[in-house]
Amino acid sequence: MTSARTITRSDEEIQRDVLDELEWEPRVQPNEIGVTVQEGVVTLTGWVDNYAKKWAAERSAHRINRVRAVANDIEVRLPSSAERTDPDIALAATRALEWDAFVPVGNLDVTVSNGWVVLRGDVEWEYQKRAAERSVRRLASVRGVTNGINVRPIGLPSPDELEQLVVNALIRSAETDVERIDIEVQGDLIVLTGAVDSWLERQEAERVAWSAPGVAAVDNHITVRV
Repeated sequence: MTSARTITRSDEEIQRDVLDELEWEPRVQPNEIGVTVQEGVVTLTGWVDNYAKKWAAERSAHRINRVRAVANDIEVRLPSSAERTDPDIALAATRALEWDAFVPVGNLDVTVSNGWVVLRGDVEWEYQKRAAERSVRRLASVRGVTNGINVRPIGLPSPDELEQLVVNALIRSAETDVERIDIEVQGDLIVLTGAVDSWLERQEAERVAWSAPGVAAVDNHITVRV
């Protein structure tokens, strides 16, 4: 019984913090979004008028301490004035990728269906994959983005060298405690395990692992303590 009361009280506190963070976030209107929390998992509901707001709301929830995961059920309802055809969105997405210096646009394909953008192709680094998604999710009339880009690195350090590179980077990061994170290298795959205090620390550990040379995949099994 005591444990249940603790979880309920913790969930209520997380819910208040998420609502406060949404009110603090200038890109969203807090009255547009509903927030529920169960055992540290946040569910966002409601509707917004563009995909960038949906993404900003999700990021706001992830910033809160003790959030274990976020289910983003916010619906994107475009106003009639913002509606564009799929070919128009595809052209705008292609141009946005071309203008982004971090994106090797020649290796990517863009498909749009009912306002939903799908990215496919190969890049050498994870940051290029993320940059491509960032370029298109801010476009008007986009209802959602599926990032199907593959990371195919060139060159690979030895497993011991790669593990040490990641450990050193985690030590340098002010947002991670390397003592709470375990690293296993399997070829070009890095597996992360352990337990941390926030989703942001979990995400930072994954970002660090992806930044290592020769990494093609990261399996992040780090848990967030509630």
